Amino acid sequence: MNDFEKGIIKSLGIEKYSLIKEKKIAVLGAGGLGSNAAFNLARCGFTNFVLADFDIVEPSNLNRQFYFFDQVGEKKTKALKKNLLMINPDINAELYEKKIETKDDLKFFKDCDAIVEAFDKSFYKKITAEYFMKRKNLLVSGSGISKSGRSDDIKIRKINPCFYIAGDFVSETDTGKPPFSPCVNITAAKQADIVFHYFAGFLTKD
Repeated sequence: MNDFEKGIIKSLGIEKYSLIKEKKIAVLGAGGLGSNAAFNLARCGFTNFVLADFDIVEPSNLNRQFYFFDQVGEKKTKALKKNLLMINPDINAELYEKKIETKDDLKFFKDCDAIVEAFDKSFYKKITAEYFMKRKNLLVSGSGISKSGRSDDIKIRKINPCFYIAGDFVSETDTGKPPFSPCVNITAAKQADIVFHYFAGFLTKD
């Protein structure tokens, strides 16, 4: 047991920590939502991840994504894994570096306990919801993060016992409205909070 684990057990307790530590979390998209949701989940004690993204870190990502100046040009999946390991050196992160374009591609993640949907484009959000919303996996999507000054508009909707959406449900990033760190981080934190509470036993599943 490393020092991070000893510290979180003081807050969470060994029983709940052992419960969430074994869960496998897929993060689909390692951009603003995905990278920030991942670091929040790592800080909550999750250790098993599948990180999915085909892109590289660009300078324009640094204003809202969980990357650093010296990681520009690196694959996002590799850079994110490196950053998560700086939180907890015992994290296990499997990397999926192909572009997800169809529902068939999503079969790769069917054995994950939770899916954090963090795509930029509404089309990919749609096919992910269609594939997972009637399955046993917990699905947590993000919707609407491109604004500032109205962070209280970011809410959580429960679609069914295993499907939640966090966002303002209006300002999608593919409509020409640029995303910025505050609302991106709030939405990502809400996504992570749903996953954490779901598996830590604080949410009912009815």
